[in-house]
Amino acid sequence: MTKLVGIDLGTTFSAIAMLNPIGRPEIIPNSEGERITASAVYFDEEEGGVRVGIEAINSRQINTERAVRFVKRYMGTDWTKAIDEHPWTPQEISSLILKKLKQDAEKEHGAISDVVISVPAHFDETRRKATMDAGTLAGLNVIGIVNEPVAAALFYAASHDISGRVLVYDLGGGTFDVTILDIKGKNMKILCSQGDHALGGIDFDHKIIELFEQEYQKQCNTKLIQNDQDMAKFEDEAEDVKKTLSRRNSAKKVLYGASGSARIEITREQFENAIESLIARTEMLIDVALDEAKSAPQDINKILLVGGSTRIPMVQQRLGKKFGFEPEVAVNVDECVALGAAIHAGLTMLREKPETVPQGIAGGLRDVKLKDVCNHSYGTICAPLDEQTGRHVVRNTILLKKNTPLPCSTTQTFYTMAENQTELQVMITQGEDEDPDFVNKIATEIFELPGGRAAGRPIRVEYSYDANQRMHCEFEDQESGRKLEVEFCIGKDGELSQNHVHQQAETLQKMKVQ
Repeated sequence: MTKLVGIDLGTTFSAIAMLNPIGRPEIIPNSEGERITASAVYFDEEEGGVRVGIEAINSRQINTERAVRFVKRYMGTDWTKAIDEHPWTPQEISSLILKKLKQDAEKEHGAISDVVISVPAHFDETRRKATMDAGTLAGLNVIGIVNEPVAAALFYAASHDISGRVLVYDLGGGTFDVTILDIKGKNMKILCSQGDHALGGIDFDHKIIELFEQEYQKQCNTKLIQNDQDMAKFEDEAEDVKKTLSRRNSAKKVLYGASGSARIEITREQFENAIESLIARTEMLIDVALDEAKSAPQDINKILLVGGSTRIPMVQQRLGKKFGFEPEVAVNVDECVALGAAIHAGLTMLREKPETVPQGIAGGLRDVKLKDVCNHSYGTICAPLDEQTGRHVVRNTILLKKNTPLPCSTTQTFYTMAENQTELQVMITQGEDEDPDFVNKIATEIFELPGGRAAGRPIRVEYSYDANQRMHCEFEDQESGRKLEVEFCIGKDGELSQNHVHQQAETLQKMKVQ
């Protein structure tokens, strides 16, 4: 039977879910019996192989140089971690987390292949492609990508009777997203999303570590954190204090440092003052999203909380004050993204390969409808002729506008600038500005053209974005028929091309993960 699986690849914790025979998603516990798995990896020097999850968390203080946490923050970058002379990329390390989820799930349910993986709504194309590459490296067939708040709302709408305008406030371990959507029964229409891929529970923990440092310096006149081992230890201590302050008004700790011990007490008020600027950042993004959705706070009917960091009382209090009613904890904030991703996997297969979906699952999903949008504007750098000055002016031309309903496609014709022009540097941009300095260049390639031609030769550019959150870009020289398809790769010269990913997947399959 076809298995329809969703994975929440989180910054601090990950989870995997599968649709049951009647189309309802269920979390698959890992081999330790836990419903979520820590997104932590430890390369075991003595026994060989890799530890993932709680064992990695417990082992990392032994040798922090062989441990990796929070790798999601580096997805889509050239960051690497050198271990045993191998430069591990974020995709490779993420693939080990995915491999752990996959192999634990397969012990009970048999072989798993087709999956949908969730990503923060504000991830750009390079980060999305990196996430898909991580899945390929883990031996998975990634049939689609779904935005985390959309996945959570999808599970919410599929399991609750609701109609109205909903704001999803997704504050996880490492990222923040806010999404506004309209829900009518099981029909969902995404209006817009905003977010910050470097704002989450980790940052709250570091604010507590700063309070640790202040108190220890005051009592012992010495720095508390002397090395990476200390940082690993106090990250765990800070997380424990954060959780305690979500239940109580104060938390007491004994800090053991180079100059002995110090007994400290951190109050909820101290913590809230420390994270005030971070919470304010989430509120600014809410305001931007409301503006994009052409909505006021009073237009929002419900607020859905997603992500473990929404357990912080200050978060709920500030949202209640802003909107005039309490946010709703209608789903498990740690599990709802994976559960919604599984539903998305079912919808994807019903759309693309309906004959493979078992009748019971198809019946369970029959009434669920999702209309998603493009989360960024995408364009290209060009230099059109200014009619007033007679000069070429370099600018960013937007082809796909943010919040365009998916799937979408657009075509525009540009022209070569010089006589005998034999190559064209093409750039894919992400951003809302016409000024090239204020947008991100997410892909750059050279398009080779025939020589011996006059200037002004037409180049047809087509951008399309499918319902599975995958972007396709094609450049065509209309006279010669030559085409260039742009692939979103990481590293110089596209070193993580699809062929390279498949080669690496074969190598990583030999890695022992436990």
